[in-house]
Order: sequence, then structure tokens, then C-alpha cells
Amino acid sequence: MTQKLPSDAFSFYAALGPERSYEAVAQQYQVSKRTVVRTAGKEQWIERLTDIDKRAREITDAKLATDTAERNARQRKLVQAMAARAAKAIAEFPLTSGMEGVRAAEVAVKLERLLAGEPSERTQVAIEKVTREELLRFVAPAKGSQEDDGEADGADDDW
Repeated sequence: MTQKLPSDAFSFYAALGPERSYEAVAQQYQVSKRTVVRTAGKEQWIERLTDIDKRAREITDAKLATDTAERNARQRKLVQAMAARAAKAIAEFPLTSGMEGVRAAEVAVKLERLLAGEPSERTQVAIEKVTREELLRFVAPAKGSQEDDGEADGADDDW
């Protein structure tokens, strides 16, 4: 079992993924593990794999950034088109039939705020509710404790 490793051994090693080991390479090419360790050290397999992973992450991150920027641009254009149509409807139609334009304008404004990273009304209310519930759970005295001072159950509901 003292053969030389073929040139594609590193590719095999890299392709193993989470099950990657020198032992698996040794078994695949029917060589000793010592041969694999020696070759891996000489050819710097660990460093090469680290560089490959780093470059792959950079490429993936760049692609995600591009995709996100394109999506944001599409969404902004859509919101701008909605806002323009809403403004046109409000200007051209009487108030009774122009209410659809007003609703469209309201939706466009909310979407524009959401795209800008501002919280929507629903999100803001949900955050306030969760905060209130957490304060009641972690700060309010436990029922039956000495700090209760005989208050009726549910006295903290006024928060």
C-alpha cells in the first residue's frame, strides 16, 4: 500500500464535504493514510480548501448582494408606478370614485415606508404587544408573593 496518490486526490478530498477525511481518501485510492497525510501536507490541502471556501463565500455573497439590489430596485419601481397611478386617479376622478385612488395611494405610501426599513403599523403594534407581555412576565411579581400586597388578580392588565 505504498503507492503514489493520483493528481485528482485533492479534488476527491474537497468533494467529500462534511465526511471529509484523509482515511476516506486513502481507502478510495488504496494507499496508506500516511501517504495521504504526507501528500496533503506537501500540497497544502487544508490551506487550499480554506482558500476555495473563502472564494466561494465571496462569490455567493456578491451574487446575493446583486440579487437583493435588483429586487429592491424592482420593488421601488413598482411602488413608484402605483403612487403615480394613484395620484392620477385622485386628480381625474370625483371623490366618490376616486376613493380607489386614495386607497392605492395609502398602500403605496405604506409599501414605500416598508421598503425604506420603517416599521409598518402592524409590526409596530406587534412589537409593543410582545414587549408589554414580556415586561408583565419578567418584571411583575409572582402571584401569591409578598410583593402582591393583596391586589386582585389581573391588576397589571392596565399596562
